[in-house]
Amino acid sequence: MTLDNINVTAPVNPLGYGQVGLNFLKALDAEGVRVSFWPIGPIRVDNQEDSDIINRTQKNTEFFDHCAPSLRIWHQHDMAQHVGHGMHVGMPIFELDRFNDIEHNHLESLDQVIVNSQWAKGVVEKELKVTENNGPQTDVVPLGIDPAIFNMKETGVARPNDATVFLNIGKWEKRKGHDCLPAIFNKAFKPTDNVELWMMNDSPFIDATQRAKWERLYTNTPMGEKVRFIPRVNSHKDVADIMKLADCGIFPSRAEGWNLEALEMMACGKDIILSDCTAHREYAEEKDLVPMGPLEDANDGVWFNGQGQWCSIDDEQVEDFAYRMRSIHSLKEMLGLEPNWNGANVAKEFTWRHAAKKLIGAISSVYET
Repeated sequence: MTLDNINVTAPVNPLGYGQVGLNFLKALDAEGVRVSFWPIGPIRVDNQEDSDIINRTQKNTEFFDHCAPSLRIWHQHDMAQHVGHGMHVGMPIFELDRFNDIEHNHLESLDQVIVNSQWAKGVVEKELKVTENNGPQTDVVPLGIDPAIFNMKETGVARPNDATVFLNIGKWEKRKGHDCLPAIFNKAFKPTDNVELWMMNDSPFIDATQRAKWERLYTNTPMGEKVRFIPRVNSHKDVADIMKLADCGIFPSRAEGWNLEALEMMACGKDIILSDCTAHREYAEEKDLVPMGPLEDANDGVWFNGQGQWCSIDDEQVEDFAYRMRSIHSLKEMLGLEPNWNGANVAKEFTWRHAAKKLIGAISSVYET
């Protein structure tokens, strides 16, 4: 049976889930699947083309196929609401290695769980005790990049005399290693070095006082004057333009459900330095991965309270991240920095169109049985 129709419930906004929802809607539509779309929360898009696709797919809900699969792109603790009486498919994006009772209950209600990495597949199968005859079908569908936006255009050799710019993108959070990055940057360089650290971390979940507290971790250091805080921009084209001005992405995360920004920087031909953990292993080259410390209880007092575990960051990891930052800077000073051709070529295999094809194949394999 061909997957001609699908009912999709997802957010569409500038945040992580919102971007995944939007890009899957667009890619499925481009693959010729008739999508009926039910939004989670307010819709926010930044161009007329996206608005037209949203309007068309929402219009399809008037005469939706109630037997078609229902795909919900959302948190694992909120998977119960589906459209029609076709198979129920959930796509949660998670970072930890354990589920609580509520998450277990919601995930076990699904016919199929779509995850974005082999690491996440292992967590689902272990936590839900999935066997051939028990539990939901679990399949891996990686996330992607939009090559029309994140590409090698205007990416050339970085000149030796220009400052080496390291860029971090992602909402302020301990999970993303933002508490350790100041120590890494100060370990790597001294104030006379021609380097900058750009932080693009605006978050709708924190207030001005909390944001100022995060920023002081960076400014109240010897390298504080080398740190630049970039406010939220209006579009992903603007994000790509900033990425193309940087030399290297630095992401010392303790755990990641995917990390779209790292893959997008690769697509722009930029070097990356990533923690060797969770979903990063799905697309990063081994040379770009920093070995992490042993697992520890995930606890930040905000989002995580010891339910699962993530990788620890100790002095050894701080030194390793710092060493790799110094290596990038030294190479640029000596020879100039060539584009990251290997990374860009890897990213070409992770477009949203590729992701949509894999999603169609994964759902069809269950839908046909």
